[in-house]
Amino acid sequence: MAGEKEIWFFDDVNLYNILCPHRVKDAKKREQHKFYDFKKDEFIYFEDDPADKIFLIANGRVKIGSYSEEGDEFIKAILTRGELFGERSLLGEGKRSDFAQALDNNTTVCPMTIDDMQDLMLNNKPLSFKINKIINFRFKKLERRLELLIFKDVRTRLVEFLKDVTKEKGKMMGHEVFVENFLTHKDIAQLIGSSRQTVTTLLNELEQEGVLRFQRKNFFVKQEELAAL
Repeated sequence: MAGEKEIWFFDDVNLYNILCPHRVKDAKKREQHKFYDFKKDEFIYFEDDPADKIFLIANGRVKIGSYSEEGDEFIKAILTRGELFGERSLLGEGKRSDFAQALDNNTTVCPMTIDDMQDLMLNNKPLSFKINKIINFRFKKLERRLELLIFKDVRTRLVEFLKDVTKEKGKMMGHEVFVENFLTHKDIAQLIGSSRQTVTTLLNELEQEGVLRFQRKNFFVKQEELAAL
């Protein structure tokens, strides 16, 4: 849908810049506030931990996921700088239903209490609307991913993933959409329920078909060719 991006995605909106106490003018709040630093693969919180904070990513990437009873990992999202996570605590979640794990060294997150976030939302209707839309969008996105996992083959799941990424992260450059390649093939495989080898093979096929091209750690997508798949 042409208007989907305007409704669901917030281009150039870095929630960290808006919400982090270090970004406000109140010097007392800045002094009292502390960042949390994590190394690669360290957990920020586990399933069943108390859901008493919301986090903003100041640096690095964070993986959100859960485990099945058999111990299989299901990746729900991989988030980057400026994005928010742990937001289900705003909906009354008492304990975490997922885990959050740092994907990079020097991952830094900004914690906010539920009371502080609710106060900000109460006094800022546009922000409250934005946060609610983000939460709603994530539920819809997860629901769609589950439908793709059940009903579609791996190539289709990869194509739909690329369409989503170009909408969320892409920038138009001529006739192509430029996307910073912040995910590894393994990350993508986990998100679409496949293997790294299969994802690598399919991405190479799409490159040979002229749908996308890689340049160092970035890639360019021909939007019309991708939309036709």
